[in-house]
Amino acid sequence: MKQSEAEIIREYAFEGVESVGGVSFDGEQVWFAAGGQLVAFDPESGTTTRTLDIAAHAGTAFDGKHLYQIAEDRILKIEPNTGRVVSTIPSPGGGRDSGLAWAEGSLWVGQYRDRTIVQVDPETGKIIRTIESNRFVTGVSWVDGELWHGTWEEDQSDVRRIDPQTGEVMERLEMPKGTFVSGLESDGKDRFYCGSGSTNNKVRAIRRPKRSRA
Repeated sequence: MKQSEAEIIREYAFEGVESVGGVSFDGEQVWFAAGGQLVAFDPESGTTTRTLDIAAHAGTAFDGKHLYQIAEDRILKIEPNTGRVVSTIPSPGGGRDSGLAWAEGSLWVGQYRDRTIVQVDPETGKIIRTIESNRFVTGVSWVDGELWHGTWEEDQSDVRRIDPQTGEVMERLEMPKGTFVSGLESDGKDRFYCGSGSTNNKVRAIRRPKRSRA
């Protein structure tokens, strides 16, 4: 297993935001869940670009057209331009879920205290399969065929890459002590965006490890 300290590239702070839950990226803007709102910002300038007044308590995902948001015991499918909820499915953990990602036509839901990630049919909410972890799971992200998730246990967080078949930890990026990860999403390039939970009002960008090219 590879292990290293996470390199924090940048921190974004938001006035009036008390907590940052799920985090997603639509190719241009970073979105995050702020309790009673979904907030979007420009990652270059840090300027807030959109706010949607909608329940946003945990994980956030984007499928290329719609946003998905965990709101207590439901997952909302949302039109980002209007904020309209076009459909809902049950959240598999019934209000105990944390992270959310979109990949391969499915939603991937982090289940915090169950230490699992479940693949869910986005139309029905049916659980397709379950991946075990050995830490409390927060944010979830798929990038270039790799499955990453955040952890948050006691006073320590990390971001880790796991084998999607076995759950084996392949790589860990350890966050500084007292710096926590809630939501997690890749920009598809060189960084991950991490929520900070209820500890402060920040989104952090950390370096995504480079892959050698054969």
